[in-house]
Amino acid sequence: MSFTIEERGKPNTLDYRVFFRNTEGKHVSPFHDIPIYADEAQNIFHAVVEVPRWTNAKMEIATKDPLNPLKQDIKKGTLRYVANVFPHKGYIWNYGAIPQTWEDPGHKDADTGCCGDNDPIDICDIGYKVCSRGEVIKVKVLGTLALIDEGETDWKVIVINMEDPEANNFNNIDDVRRLKPGYLEATFEWFKKYKVPDGKPENQFAFNGEFKDRDFALKTVKETHEFWKSLISKKTNAGELNCSICVCTESSQLKKLYLCFYRVFSTKTVIFVFLQSSQLKQFYLCFYRVFSTKTVQFVFLQSLLN
Repeated sequence: MSFTIEERGKPNTLDYRVFFRNTEGKHVSPFHDIPIYADEAQNIFHAVVEVPRWTNAKMEIATKDPLNPLKQDIKKGTLRYVANVFPHKGYIWNYGAIPQTWEDPGHKDADTGCCGDNDPIDICDIGYKVCSRGEVIKVKVLGTLALIDEGETDWKVIVINMEDPEANNFNNIDDVRRLKPGYLEATFEWFKKYKVPDGKPENQFAFNGEFKDRDFALKTVKETHEFWKSLISKKTNAGELNCSICVCTESSQLKKLYLCFYRVFSTKTVIFVFLQSSQLKQFYLCFYRVFSTKTVQFVFLQSLLN
C-alpha cells in the first residue's frame, strides 16, 4: 500500500497544506484512512512523517480539518518553529504519528495520572534516513517515553524505519542504548528543554523520565487504536475533531446517488464513507449502520464524483 502527497500553498505560510492520495488517486485522511498496521502479525505499523529530521517547522496532522492534511501549527496567528536546542538542529529524529490512533482527552491514564492530548500518538524514528514531509513509512516499535505536556499525557514512541539496513538489530529499547549510545539521553533532554526558548518551563515526565520497553509501548499504541475506534464509531464524543471516512466506488449509478445526497444534505460537516461494493443494496445497508441517527449530515467532495 502506497500513498502520495499533494502540496497546496507555499511552505512556511499560513495557507500551506499537504494532502494525501491513495493508489487510486483519491484523497484520504492520514488520521483515519491510512491503516495502522503494515503487518499486524509482526507488529509493524505505518507512520506518517510530519517533521523530517533536522528541520524546525512544527508541522502536524490537522485533526480538525476536512481530510486532515498536514499544516504548520499556529500560535497567536504566527507559524510555530522549534528552537535549536544546543547542540541540536531542529528535530533530532523523523517525527510523526501513527494513523488510526488517538490519545483520548477524556481518558485518565492509570500510569501517568493524566488524560490524553487529543492527537494521534507521536513517533520518533531513529533510522538513518532523513525522510520527506508526508512520507508514509513502515516502522518497528522499540519503546516509549511518557511526556507530560501542560498536564496532558503525550506519548513519544521510539521506532525504527523498516527500510533501515540495521532494523533487524533493533528489537527493544535496550538495543537503542547499546547501538546508538547517547541517543535516548539526547531525546529526553530535547523533549525536556525544547519549549524553554519560548519562555516556558521545562517539560515533565511520568516514570521519572524512564523509557518504557517494547511490550509496554505496543500496549500503549494498541490502546490508543481502541480509543480511535471508539472515536470513529461515535462511542466517544469527537468534539471539534474531523472524523471523515472516505468514499470509494466504481459505480456511476452510486456516484449519482452520492451527488443527490450532496445536494440535499449540503452542510458544513464532511463525512466520507468507504464502500467496497458497487451494489446499491449494500450501500443502503452500510449507510443505515453508520448513520442511523435522526439527523444525517452528508457531504461529498466534488473531486470524488468526477
